[in-house]
Amino acid sequence: MSETVHWADVIAEDVLRRGNRHVVATGITPSGPIHIGNMREVVIADAVCRVLRDRGADVRLIYIADTYDPLRRAYPFLPDGYGEHIGKPLSEIPDPDGCCPNYAEHFLRPFLNSLGWLEVEITVYRADDMYKSGMYADLIGTALENRDGIAKTLAEVAGTSIPSSWSPLNPLCEQCGRITDAIVKGHVGKNVDYKCMCGHHGTADFSKGGGKLTWRVDWPARWKMLDITVEPFGKDHAVAGGSYDTGVRISREIYGHEPPYPIPFEHIFLKGKGKMSSSTGILVSIQEMLDVIPPEVLRHLFLRTKPEKHIEFDPGMPLLNLIDEYDRIHEWKIPFRHMVTIVQIAHDFDGVLEVLRRSGYDISDLNAIGQRSLNARNWLSKFAPPSVKFKVQETLPVGVKKLSQKQKLALGILADEIGRKKTAGELHDEIYKIAEEVGIDPSDVFKAVYVALLGKSSGPRAGWFLVSLEGNFLRKRLREASKA
Repeated sequence: MSETVHWADVIAEDVLRRGNRHVVATGITPSGPIHIGNMREVVIADAVCRVLRDRGADVRLIYIADTYDPLRRAYPFLPDGYGEHIGKPLSEIPDPDGCCPNYAEHFLRPFLNSLGWLEVEITVYRADDMYKSGMYADLIGTALENRDGIAKTLAEVAGTSIPSSWSPLNPLCEQCGRITDAIVKGHVGKNVDYKCMCGHHGTADFSKGGGKLTWRVDWPARWKMLDITVEPFGKDHAVAGGSYDTGVRISREIYGHEPPYPIPFEHIFLKGKGKMSSSTGILVSIQEMLDVIPPEVLRHLFLRTKPEKHIEFDPGMPLLNLIDEYDRIHEWKIPFRHMVTIVQIAHDFDGVLEVLRRSGYDISDLNAIGQRSLNARNWLSKFAPPSVKFKVQETLPVGVKKLSQKQKLALGILADEIGRKKTAGELHDEIYKIAEEVGIDPSDVFKAVYVALLGKSSGPRAGWFLVSLEGNFLRKRLREASKA
């Protein structure tokens, strides 16, 4: 965790050189399920905010949901027929499941709920409200008046060819409802005349949501509007000639605002599949993660790595190792790895408590135990590799017949030790002593234990597994196996 404090402290130190009052901004376009890759940006912003606040700064954390962005394409996760909504603002499209007021809210709400679990205190702005309420009106007017200067900046910095028909504003066509197909023909006051590809000619009032600034202009406009001083963003925006570079010039030259302190960050990659993305379906949703791990462990995942380094995320065994790492740092009394074993032995919560009691754990905090056992069951069902899953066999597995005489002898000796050795560590060490006593490799004794109990040659860490089982059952099974 020292690395986490280090990078956040370094950023905060740089930021404080710019003054003591700050607005840290973050945001996303809710075009699909918001995944843990999106959450990294928010946690980075929150970490910097917390350090700034600890150092006495007056700081706010804000989140801008780009709900007025258009639907780019009919994504694979959408029902048939959504192709007709391509080009319309997300806030103006029906919710695919009919449970929220619109498309944007359907994907935004679960994400905002997860922020509460992560204890992120944030002020949320929705772009559709901002445009419809007139918050952008003066900024749009300024952009339209300075169309040529903005076009020159885009051409010089981004190296793009700007057509004569280009406008910083994309009008919303009142006929087809799209915000991507109309061309501005002129403007007077808060109104723009436009011609849409659908054939409609109309006039739109941009002070009431009649249009949206193009992204490279929208971004510096909101810096000015909300007085944003710090912002993390994906490294794709930070490339030479990218939207941050053009935003810097537009912010200074058009809006007279100093651009925010940049925190470019790398993306999260799902092991073996590539960069997480809602549109491609390569993702692990935030809710899926919160079903499996406590919120503080999810924060730990993001904060242990510097923003400029990518995260290779594997929800299988590496995630279990990450939880173990967090448990060691924060001294959790019931290791998650042991809980994964326990929930496969116990049939219900009462059984979990019984196993914990046998294993010598404090079971006074029932809520924490209940949550951790639920997390363990969810991890097993969603992400655990087959090698971790097991079932204690109700009858003696047929595989014990193939055990050697020395392996069976070792099981008989181990049965006699059950009850004498009180702790998991003592039982684990006893297996090594028994192996030496009967003259076989310890791995052969471990294999015999797993075959006798699980019907397969491997399983959870033996000492901790054995103390989780009921003593009479365990002694009986090992003796039965020793005589097979």
